[in-house]
Amino acid sequence: MRRSRERRTAMLEAIAGGANDIKLLAEKFEVSFSTVRRDLQRLSKEKAVARTYGGAMLASGIQEENYPVREWQHRAAKQAIAQAAAAQVQDGDTIILDGGFTITFMARFLSDKKLTVITNNIKLTAILADAPNIATIFLGGAVRPISMSAYGHFAEEALRCLTADKAFTSANGLVPGRGLCEATMEQIALKRLMMRQAKETFVLVDASKLDCSSQPVWAHLPLSWTLVTDADESLCQPFVDEGARLLQVNTACLDSAMQKD
Repeated sequence: MRRSRERRTAMLEAIAGGANDIKLLAEKFEVSFSTVRRDLQRLSKEKAVARTYGGAMLASGIQEENYPVREWQHRAAKQAIAQAAAAQVQDGDTIILDGGFTITFMARFLSDKKLTVITNNIKLTAILADAPNIATIFLGGAVRPISMSAYGHFAEEALRCLTADKAFTSANGLVPGRGLCEATMEQIALKRLMMRQAKETFVLVDASKLDCSSQPVWAHLPLSWTLVTDADESLCQPFVDEGARLLQVNTACLDSAMQKD
């Protein structure tokens, strides 16, 4: 099962690189045409690809903004959300910090705490390196440059050996009844595992991500979780109705020093 999932993830990358017909994919992965067709059918159901005559193409939603662009989008909101989330962390906690800019901002509010941090976020490890009371465990894995984070088999195997008090994750979109979405199965597989390995889950998203289904791969949320956002209460209410705890933030509450960063 894991090999099939890894092959489909690699197949997405191959399709993005131009290997978009069944014959090329079968040769590249040394599998039968029928296996390729089954994989493409599965990817199509997950809305990761659109089927074409004799092959497939990436679904339009799979395209993501590049790293520098995303860093500056909704920056004040992300920083305020990060600060509010960091306030939920107590000395002595073991926490999981996912990739993403909001989570990276969060690390800057944790430097004076005594913690164990488990993360796949490359930029975050550099921020925490100088924090004397934080022990950082990096999960490793295959690096995804667009998010500067590690995913895949090795990251998942490392995380299965660990548990945490709290997991903090972000999302490309969040929809009531469906959960959170991302561009790839690798991202979603690791997020699901992060949520399973932690006692509590916190999802950090700015208002633009609520009721957004711009990416094709989805993960259901735990029965009980916390939504940390700057969105209006009316947008958050469907998630509260499903059992989420709401932590609503205001950008005006952001520390002035962080706003200047």
